[in-house]
Amino acid sequence: MPSTFEEFLKTKSIDPRRVIATSSKLEKLRREDRSIKLAQRQARKSEDGKKKDEKAKKPRSGRPVTQRAIDAAMTGKPLSGPTKQRILRAVNQILTQKKQEPVTLPALFPGEKKAAA
Repeated sequence: MPSTFEEFLKTKSIDPRRVIATSSKLEKLRREDRSIKLAQRQARKSEDGKKKDEKAKKPRSGRPVTQRAIDAAMTGKPLSGPTKQRILRAVNQILTQKKQEPVTLPALFPGEKKAAA
């Protein structure tokens, strides 16, 4: 019995390898991410670190979706929240490239209670 994620990929004709490649491109650390992390480290060391860093931008995770995570999603095994978000970002990027509407987290993984932002 295929999972909802696997059926979704088949109906939208998306190759799982493309999800992995897209996620790798999206989640790769860039120069601005490293500078954000440096600023966070320096703020923690300073006297008034928490006050400066109230509206800081979040860096990318640097951890793309792996083949193992895709296999687990295809078989319907449980995945962590961040892994589901990475898969969702990659799938939405592919759908945007195909000029289709982005999806929400419950559309890919129906057991979710809250929607993705």
